[in-house]
Amino acid sequence: MAGGMYRGRSGRSLADRAADSGVRAEPEPRPTAPHDVTEGRHCWVHDPPDAAGTWPGLLVEWRRGEAGWQGRVVYTVVGATGSRLVEAWLPAVRLEPR
Repeated sequence: MAGGMYRGRSGRSLADRAADSGVRAEPEPRPTAPHDVTEGRHCWVHDPPDAAGTWPGLLVEWRRGEAGWQGRVVYTVVGATGSRLVEAWLPAVRLEPR
């Protein structure tokens, strides 16, 4: 093939083609510190006091406590009697973005 090109390829990178499309991707702003989060975010809740394991949750807000940052989260745990919704303030080290 001419110029070392492969059939079906234009020779232009995906970035080049995206730049020519006129559509500009806006990067999602990421918080730089826990208190910068202003809206609910999905997170993993690791080993809350009432249920060992990792649970999906929703981070609602942050506060600065005496022992450091804490997140107010809502999460569901499944036990012998079924699912249970929990709302709690947990240390930031127990929360991980999803």
